[in-house]
Amino acid sequence: MRTPEELISFTCSALDEVRARPPLVQCLTNSVVVNFTANVLLSLGAAPAMVDIPGEAGAFARIASGLLVNLGTPSAEQRDAMVEAVTAANDAGTPWVLDPVAVGFLPVRTPLAFALRDLRPTVVRGNASEIIALAGAGSGGRGVDSSDEVDAAMAAAYALAGMTGGVIAVSGPVDIITDGRELVRIDNGHPLLTRVTGGGCALGAVMAAFATVDADRFVTTVAAATVYTVAAELAAESAAGPGSFAVAFVDALSTVTAQDIARRAVLR
Repeated sequence: MRTPEELISFTCSALDEVRARPPLVQCLTNSVVVNFTANVLLSLGAAPAMVDIPGEAGAFARIASGLLVNLGTPSAEQRDAMVEAVTAANDAGTPWVLDPVAVGFLPVRTPLAFALRDLRPTVVRGNASEIIALAGAGSGGRGVDSSDEVDAAMAAAYALAGMTGGVIAVSGPVDIITDGRELVRIDNGHPLLTRVTGGGCALGAVMAAFATVDADRFVTTVAAATVYTVAAELAAESAAGPGSFAVAFVDALSTVTAQDIARRAVLR
């Protein structure tokens, strides 16, 4: 078990490593958040690539550093591209993140989410209701919003880690991250993140970026969530509301330092 101090130290070095590389992150994501996700990655120091059509998605996944698959607005063409990209990523050893947006009772995305789950994502990121539904233990939340508390998803997160062999990140007022063996709670962040479209979706892309810096994806996922939520706190200090927060948050991702992380991170 890594201590909070060890995880914070890794987070500081991982942030520097992401900026030094920079990782090329392929995003098959929803149409609502494409621009915000790209700007988040650019501000962090990563390189976004929204390559999401069949015939290209698989080829690109083989050369990308990391891959995000987000089910927010899964058109028929994008669904085919997702399976193509994930298959290629698994073959090439490219780490990939699954964000099962609004999975549960919806009849198109839910079977797709289960099929992608069975392809063993490196990381699954979702709210509590999405994690519970993807584990086969519930019917989802209220659209894209969770109707469950983070702690209610604990058993589902452990079960899902067993199914995928990967890392599960449950987002909420307190983020929980587990690989089925270790578990960390991250007590950083700000409520304004929930008032900006793409606040959760872009986190999946950041997790894909951080997954490129170390083979231990538990610690890279903790690092990604810690940097993201500390940046949200920094942004909130100068924001007057959701609009100015969105701009300040993108700025904060580009300026957050290892010193900020060491001073502010609260991990348990």
